[in-house]
Amino acid sequence: MSPRPDLGPRPRLGYAASRIDRAAGRRADDAALAVLEREANARTYAIGGELVVLRKTGAGLDPLFTLAAARELGGVEETVFLGLADGAARFAVALDQATIEALKARDDLTIIDLRSIAVRGLVDADHLPPLAEGKALLHWHARHRFCSNCGAATHVIEGGWRRDCPSCKAQHFPRTDPVAIMLAVKGERCVLGRSHRFQPGMWSCLAGFIEPGEAIEDAVRRETREEAGIVCGRVNYFASQPWPFPTSLMIGCHAEAISEEIVIDRAELDDARWFDREEVAQMLLRRHPDGLTATVPVAIAYHIIRAWVEEGVEFG
Repeated sequence: MSPRPDLGPRPRLGYAASRIDRAAGRRADDAALAVLEREANARTYAIGGELVVLRKTGAGLDPLFTLAAARELGGVEETVFLGLADGAARFAVALDQATIEALKARDDLTIIDLRSIAVRGLVDADHLPPLAEGKALLHWHARHRFCSNCGAATHVIEGGWRRDCPSCKAQHFPRTDPVAIMLAVKGERCVLGRSHRFQPGMWSCLAGFIEPGEAIEDAVRRETREEAGIVCGRVNYFASQPWPFPTSLMIGCHAEAISEEIVIDRAELDDARWFDREEVAQMLLRRHPDGLTATVPVAIAYHIIRAWVEEGVEFG
């Protein structure tokens, strides 16, 4: 085995390790939530679809508003309770599209998508988990205003964590879509793929939604074989990451490749191939002679790949 490279300090995984206490016990108490909204240290994030509103300050960009200031922006469609940050209430408000477009003309604000905020490090990393929480939750509300059982308009309750149907009495809860994301490895080599939407030269892990009635390990094996034709055996869980685009949970794994011939599903991938450890290290460091890169550090794929490069994988 070749020496394992040292890639330097590890960046923080984006959207994860939230410092927010979700305070689920407070959600059903409307009076308590109203008190929290009125507290002087209560703050909210302002989100419009894929876009986040940031305040320009002398110290940089700030995603937090007072509740009153957020409502003065106009076009508030929904308010949800995210939890407590060191005892201070945190909310997220959904702004309608017309308001977002109008706010783009203001010199004191920056309107930008959450992915760019994370990749470019535009706000303190501690804001990324509650921004992901708020964006995903508000996305669910925007698409579940009517009961899927009878079609009646539903009511928001429990601080935005449930919608109730007044007609058939069905209760609806926010959903998360699980995705298996994996690195198939065989000795000193791994399989990376390219999505059709990737920028030129970028490679990453394979990934796919976990289907109903399917275990994580089975999804890893199925997706790797479907997308790249590689048969896998043992699977190790690595870590997970909320991915609010729109409401996924990325479940990261390493998989033991037991075949070598790649057969690409061109409907899913632009390309896929084997890479050796040294070449992948160059890609992570942005020093590849051909300009190839691995995915951005904010994504769990970067951490899955880097763990294999630096530490290797032992399958039990």
